[in-house]
Amino acid sequence: MKSKKLILVLLLSSFYSAFAQKEGYWDKERSTTKEIIVSARDRIIIPTEDLPLGTTEVIYRITLLDENQQLASSLVSVLKSIPDPSGISQGSAGAVFLMSKISGDDKCKYALFTDQAIAKSYVQTGKTDKACYAQEEPVSKDAKRLSLDKTSCLQPNVNTIWFGFESKNWLLKQKIVLEVVPWVDVKLSRGWNQENKKEIISQCKTSNLAQKMASSDEFCVCILEKIQKQYRYTEFDKLLAMEKIKAYKDYGNTCYNDTSISKNIYSDLRNQASKLIKSQKYGEAITLLNTVIADKKATALDYSAIGYCYIITKQYEKAIKFLKEGEKLDETELQLKLNLAHAYLVSDDYKDAKAIYKKYQTQNVTDSLSWIQKVKLDFAAFKKANLPSANFDRVLDLFN
Repeated sequence: MKSKKLILVLLLSSFYSAFAQKEGYWDKERSTTKEIIVSARDRIIIPTEDLPLGTTEVIYRITLLDENQQLASSLVSVLKSIPDPSGISQGSAGAVFLMSKISGDDKCKYALFTDQAIAKSYVQTGKTDKACYAQEEPVSKDAKRLSLDKTSCLQPNVNTIWFGFESKNWLLKQKIVLEVVPWVDVKLSRGWNQENKKEIISQCKTSNLAQKMASSDEFCVCILEKIQKQYRYTEFDKLLAMEKIKAYKDYGNTCYNDTSISKNIYSDLRNQASKLIKSQKYGEAITLLNTVIADKKATALDYSAIGYCYIITKQYEKAIKFLKEGEKLDETELQLKLNLAHAYLVSDDYKDAKAIYKKYQTQNVTDSLSWIQKVKLDFAAFKKANLPSANFDRVLDLFN
């Protein structure tokens, strides 16, 4: 039974480790390990290796050794058994685990700086008021975790941390071992931050596809995600202008063809066109409806709406052309049939108009609006627009 529990624990531990490695990793290749000799009563500064892009955590360990002493185990080897930096903070055991197993009798004070000039000033003055962290109580060993969200020592624009040491041995030199290991977030290591992501979104919103939409947020986020997946930011930034344009176009077409985004685009265009028709901005409505038709996404109602706009702007031939196209999509759409009758009537084709008006006079155009009521409403609008009205009364007499 105990062996089964042990196997389960090992499996869970293995799973957790594998999962954590997908999120980030300890970058041992760019860790810092330096053995420093500090003269008695002296101060010295030591820079870390350049922190890799995407560093969100840093673990450091400082150990003072007596002459000829060696560390029992390196910090990198210790961290191999901790797959995630959060594990270091879980109780005092984690802190003890990070501490060197040996240290000398000497002690030192130290401070951390993110600016080289300030660090150099520390060597001369010993002042730590501009340090991002200062250990004022002399220690023989120390270990800490610095986190991006909890310290100014680690910020996106910080590439190097400067460690300043002050010897507290008044007679003899000291041997200090400094070890620093960065934790790299896999996603952030690709170089995408808030600013450059906003840059992609802004560029996307100027595209023709985005401008078709009432809200292009979902569309532009889709493009951003595809670019982020394909490129590191530095890679994308180095592309030629024509290569970037092609990337936007290719990913834009892919996102545009996404079912949900595509439906939203044409729904937005129809809603905008409907509002423009109500505001009597028929030319602008025609432009939007033509976009829907050109993209082969039009319904019979879209053809009916554009036909109405052409009628009221006295473009009768175009009205008849589009309304006949709409009939091919749905022979039962009565709003379209009515607009076709109107188009015939105002273009002085009373015979064809009469046949349609008579055929559907007992039906409803919508669930609550009758054919005859809709005819009267349309005729009133046509009179205001100064359309030919000589035959309006003849049509209304058909319904008596």
